[in-house]
Amino acid sequence: MPVSEPVSEAAPPPVRTGAVGGPSLSRRLLGDPLGLAGLVLVLLLLACGLFAGWITPYDPFKIAVRDRFLPPSLLHLFGTDNLGRDVFSRVVEGSRIALYFASVATGLSVLLGLTLGLIAGYGPRWADSLFVLLFDTVNAFPRVMLALAVITVLGPSSASVLLVIVVTTFPTYARLVRTSTLSLKTAEFVLAERSLGAGTPRILLRHILPNVVGPLLILASMDIPVVITLEAGLTFLGLGVPPPAPSWGRILNEGYSFIREAPWIVVSGGIPLILATLGFTFLGEALRDLLDPRLRSRR
Repeated sequence: MPVSEPVSEAAPPPVRTGAVGGPSLSRRLLGDPLGLAGLVLVLLLLACGLFAGWITPYDPFKIAVRDRFLPPSLLHLFGTDNLGRDVFSRVVEGSRIALYFASVATGLSVLLGLTLGLIAGYGPRWADSLFVLLFDTVNAFPRVMLALAVITVLGPSSASVLLVIVVTTFPTYARLVRTSTLSLKTAEFVLAERSLGAGTPRILLRHILPNVVGPLLILASMDIPVVITLEAGLTFLGLGVPPPAPSWGRILNEGYSFIREAPWIVVSGGIPLILATLGFTFLGEALRDLLDPRLRSRR
């Protein structure tokens, strides 16, 4: 039985699950300059995070006071900081922290948003009203104020930052899933399946979930830079990952204190944030253009 995309009144016919997969999608992605650039930057971040132990030329935690504030050179590509630590090694090691929050926090947010969105969209009306109230309540709080409140109560730690990110991001995914589910639950193929005696779990897993997971993953890929930046911002303010972890936010904080003596520290801490943002944004935009049937029909 065909699976339908969330449609409006002027939407195109349903598209079968998997119709956009396979080698053709890969070829179209590699043929898109921005998509290819985004893929390269994302793979670079993944490589740095997964193989940091083999890439770093020095111990990112080793203090060498004699080598403090050395400018960038072949020996130290990004120079050294106020304690003589190699900045390049710390930036590469910091990619592990960024990758951890990007994967774990985004994964938990997507899972929570998907679950609550399906319940709100396909469940009883009282559940829909309750969850919409929850989503609106969370969104009503400024993200920074909520982060400050949570971290003040729990204290600065990786777990606190993870909780803040999940709480502030899951309503976006939940609302997307809810809207798509409300459109799909009255589609002809879902009504036909229900008339044949199919249960709610079967309809959700086989007909609704495949149609909402694509847009959900695209949105998640474009929100990953927000997660990375939020973690770096909280750590920059001293509210995030505790020292001596070389988070990009901590590198920026340490570099800001000595920006006149060693401006290369701030530059080295800011460049990976920019590249990560561009990479995931370009990749998410390319995937959206390739997976949206309305956009594909115009290509």
